Amino acid sequence: MPIYDYRCKTCDRRFELLVRSSTAPQCPHCGSTELDKCVTAPAAPGRSKALIASARKQARQEGHFSNYSAAEKRRLGGK
Repeated sequence: MPIYDYRCKTCDRRFELLVRSSTAPQCPHCGSTELDKCVTAPAAPGRSKALIASARKQARQEGHFSNYSAAEKRRLGGK
């Protein structure tokens, strides 16, 4: 389910919605379904040591090594 940015044509507010393909998006402020889908720039992944450590901790808890370098995978016993 992707998150999209919308602008309501009725109340002119911008907001994000998690959209399922089976539902019509609706403004959370006024309830209107007359919306414009907005183009947004993607955010680059964070490169701070705290973010990387958090992602590695989550990967370890989930039992995979996807967030580690090849050398780290070998050292930790991953493939």
